[in-house]
Amino acid sequence: MKELKIVVNNAVGLHARPASLFVQAAAKFKSDISVSCQDPETDEIRDVNAKSILGVLTLGVFQGMEITIKADGEDEVAAVDTLIALVKDDFGEK
Repeated sequence: MKELKIVVNNAVGLHARPASLFVQAAAKFKSDISVSCQDPETDEIRDVNAKSILGVLTLGVFQGMEITIKADGEDEVAAVDTLIALVKDDFGEK
């Protein structure tokens, strides 16, 4: 299993267009991929399937929140590296 944490710096967080790009990128891989974050109000860890647009949107990730991307499978390293690069690039909105 490959796992990395990253802070989302995109102005709108992981909503609408960025979430769609994130899910599209995740769907290209065979590995099981999840994304999680800590709820800032309850400290509960929320974990969803990174290939589900509804799941990613329900995380409610906003600018400055840390997310954890985990992948398990034959292409786990490439999957996590690709998603981390997408977040680092502010989903192409730089």
